[in-house]
Amino acid sequence: MTTPAASTKSRVSRKASRFTESVIREMTREAMRHGAVNLSQGFPDFPAPEEIKRAAAAAVEADINQYAITWGAKDFRDAIAEKTKWYLGLEVDPETELTVTCGSTEGMIAAMMATVDAGEEVVVFEPFYENYAPDAILSDARPRYVPLRAPDWTFDRDELRAAFSPKTKAIIICNPNNPTGKVFTRDEMEFVASLCREFDALCFTDEIYEHILYPRAGAEIAHISMAQLPGMRERTVVVNSMSKTYSVTGWRVGYVLAPPEITSAIRKVHDFLTVGAAAPLQAAGAVALRLPRDYYDNLRADYERRRDLLLPELERAGFKVFRPDGAYYVMTDTSAFGFRDDVEFTRHLIREIGVACVPGSSFYSDPALGSRQVRFCFCKKDETLLRAAERLQRLRA
Repeated sequence: MTTPAASTKSRVSRKASRFTESVIREMTREAMRHGAVNLSQGFPDFPAPEEIKRAAAAAVEADINQYAITWGAKDFRDAIAEKTKWYLGLEVDPETELTVTCGSTEGMIAAMMATVDAGEEVVVFEPFYENYAPDAILSDARPRYVPLRAPDWTFDRDELRAAFSPKTKAIIICNPNNPTGKVFTRDEMEFVASLCREFDALCFTDEIYEHILYPRAGAEIAHISMAQLPGMRERTVVVNSMSKTYSVTGWRVGYVLAPPEITSAIRKVHDFLTVGAAAPLQAAGAVALRLPRDYYDNLRADYERRRDLLLPELERAGFKVFRPDGAYYVMTDTSAFGFRDDVEFTRHLIREIGVACVPGSSFYSDPALGSRQVRFCFCKKDETLLRAAERLQRLRA
């Protein structure tokens, strides 16, 4: 009997070897394991709006349980187009410019795989939402990182220009930004747009936090979509989702707005990635996107109140806080606590203090850049935030 020869082939692809599993989702598992208050992963612990839940249940009861059209049920696409018209002022053709995806996560990777060729470069601001670097790798692209610098998370225009070249296929912008809470100004957006036009590059813009903004005196805090700027509609891919605006992160229903030629390519990739998003949840999505406009005012006010509850508690506990202007995260500096790095600090916080956050290194290409930072989220009930605040006081002591 012959013994099979030992394999010399790696059973894991080079692509998969170049990144880890999500650190954010790992922190949720750690929080559950140690009974910590979970301020790591950005999902609400309060209920979704009743009318949306009723619409989902009604859709299931009405037997909307089979495949929808691959690129999205017509009523949901029509609702997206209507909302895009009133909120962004953009006319969108739901038949040729919209693709419904399984969350914005699939939307981004489908868009990149549909447009980026091997060896092309994608510019990424850092700190960045942790999916973007693996997205670039899986698309065979080379990421080029440009720093956003605390406390205001501004970028150096010369550094950004130097990151663009004839190899640049696209830039990714998350606005409002995860993890920093930065809201890009019109002037900043116009500068990025000028580089896209000059270098014939696309812009992938993640707008999942578009309604979560905190206006303040003396600052321009408003949502600007890159697709609204002159000469950018034809080179912008807008990625969005129901998850954050309607507190349904587990539904995994997102969408991508893009010019017809790009939409056609995205639909092909999407078709073979996931086939389609859940049909009854798309039916409920059509109800969600047609909610009265005061829903969004209330959403913003509720999150601003939660932000203003948590931030002073973090400061009292000894964190240096970088005040967010949008989204529902806050980046903090942990230098005062004397730990070796963010991973050691996060482990201590979960196991000894009972509060979970995300180590800052997971948002950087070089972990050392985030070794004194951690991110908290405040999309939680008041009692959850207050319970975390009470435990954090033990850290200060």
